[in-house]
Amino acid sequence: MIAVKTRELLVALEAELAAQNLLSIESPTKEALASSAPFACDVMPFEQWLQFIFLPKMHTILDSNLALPNAISIAPMALHVWENEEKHQTLIGLIQAIDSLLSGNGVTKEIIK
Repeated sequence: MIAVKTRELLVALEAELAAQNLLSIESPTKEALASSAPFACDVMPFEQWLQFIFLPKMHTILDSNLALPNAISIAPMALHVWENEEKHQTLIGLIQAIDSLLSGNGVTKEIIK
């Protein structure tokens, strides 16, 4: 089931963010959270967008049994931000897997930590 696999990937993404010390202790301001820029790139780093906007929104969708997005494209931003950092390749792979799963392409490769 897509919802189960999505939740597994979201949990893995959050765990990997934590493992790489990319989780913030302090929440962004209300103004920052209301940013209309793609990925709130004007007010926060990408990892904060994942932590404070993407992950909570996706968990709310799953918890409420709402329809999951059926076409997302977050991986290009992850590649743009982290492509030259070998240590972030697992994060990129997890985000690519989420994109692929929710866009109807299935998870094309196994994510290995």
